[in-house]
This record gives sequence, C-alpha cells and structure tokens, in this order.
Amino acid sequence: MKREAGHGLERSCAAGDWVRVAPDDPGLERIEAGFSGPAYAPHRHDTYAIGLTLSGVQAFAYRGARRASPAGHAIVLHPDEVHDGEAGTEQGFRYRMIYVEPAAIRAAMADPGGPLPFVPGGVCRSEGIVQVLSDALGDLGRPLGALQRDDVLARLADALAACAENAVARPARFDGAAMARLRELMTDACDEPVGSAVLERASGYDRYSIARQFRACFGTSPHRFLVMRRLDRARRAIRTGTGLAEAAALCGFADQSHLTRHFKAAYGISPGRWLALQG
Repeated sequence: MKREAGHGLERSCAAGDWVRVAPDDPGLERIEAGFSGPAYAPHRHDTYAIGLTLSGVQAFAYRGARRASPAGHAIVLHPDEVHDGEAGTEQGFRYRMIYVEPAAIRAAMADPGGPLPFVPGGVCRSEGIVQVLSDALGDLGRPLGALQRDDVLARLADALAACAENAVARPARFDGAAMARLRELMTDACDEPVGSAVLERASGYDRYSIARQFRACFGTSPHRFLVMRRLDRARRAIRTGTGLAEAAALCGFADQSHLTRHFKAAYGISPGRWLALQG
C-alpha cells in the first residue's frame, strides 16, 4: 500500500486491495473498493449499505445464506444485519457503495411515518436501484451538491420501497419526534457516558419502549447507534494521524483494545488494515 499505518496499527493487507473514500456528504458515505480475496470478517453497522458490483463477483454471507453479486447487480444490506465479504472468483472484485443513515431514508420516504423498507435477499437487479447508484456513485472525486443529494435520497427511498418484500415491524406506540431528539442527544454526547435514565428523561418513555421505537425509526438499538457514533469520531481521528490509544480516550472507549474490538465488529477489519486500505 502507498501509505503505512500509524504506530501500533496492524499493517497486514493483501497486495492490490484498496479502498477509495469520497468527500463527506451529510448523512451518507460513498466508497469504491477492490479486493482479490477475503475482504471483511463478519460485522454489522447501523446504516443501509447499498452498492453496485462493477467487476468480478462479490460474495458474502447474509441472513443465513451465501450470496453472490456479479457485475451489474446491486447489493442492499439492512442496518444491523451481520454480513462479511470476499471475492467470489480468483479474479477478485470491484464495487462502489453508498452507506446511508436510516434517518436520511426515513426523511425521504413518501410515508415517513411508515416502517423502513427491507430487502431481505441482499442482492437484487432492480433497475431503479442500479440507476440511482450509478448516478450517486459516478463521480467520487467531489461531494454531491445539496439538490443532487436530495434527489438521490428520494429516488433511493422510492426504489427500496418498490422492491421491499417485508419491513421492520412498527410498534403500536411510535413517537418519531422523541426518537429524533434521542438520536441528536447521543450524536452530540457520543464521547460521554449515556445511560438509559438519560434517554428516559429526554424522551418521556421507559427504556424498553425506547429500545423498540428507536429500532423502528433508525434500524438499530440506541446502544449500537452510540457505539457507531464513537467509531465515526475515532475513524476521523485515526485518519488524521491520532494513535489508537489516544483515539480511544477521545471517543469514549475504555482503552485501545475496547476500540479495536468494536471497530472489527462494525467494519470487519482492524483499524490498521482499514487505514492501510485508504491508499
């Protein structure tokens, strides 16, 4: 790889494997990557991961079955679903992917009060999804403009709803505004201790109702959401040269091993390999 990982970070990375990250866009992340063999260990994150296989075959385990996405097919992974990734052939594979916060999909849905769209198969050939991915991922060298981002999210929400086979269950009592307040609270205080009592006071609901409602709104639990916001902050720090131990302390983790364990569980690779793949 062109850039070595920082002090204390693992440097093992297969020759030719790489990840290219697009400039930041609010509520979403875009990447292009190529792998010649194993790519990611089993992991899960709190966003939709919606991608387009450009060449080769992208293979992964998802919802109890082995899936394969050849070139031209779309991949749709729901928040909090465990999956891995590897090349399905000796030729390796290349893909582009957009990671979208469930809150952004919900806001763009024709019925924002309805359940999040769920595409259980993991691989699809929906022309609507393929086309919006082609538009959203066509130029990773610059951020999406505000109007383009809104258009991408609206078309993506419509395309997901059109091919969803079932959906996340919606509890009988559903307060989207209260759950949005909790989401903002945890985002702002992600490096501080946040317990159930804090969320109960902020929302007016008991902790079990919060757990059900938050998952229905955002596709993951409050705990997972908080951990992922801490990891977002840690990734930004590591990318700018902060060591793992310091990043852990800055971002609310107990120590370096605590950060590393959560990092692998969320992204399927160690912090060192993730940094090395950036090129």
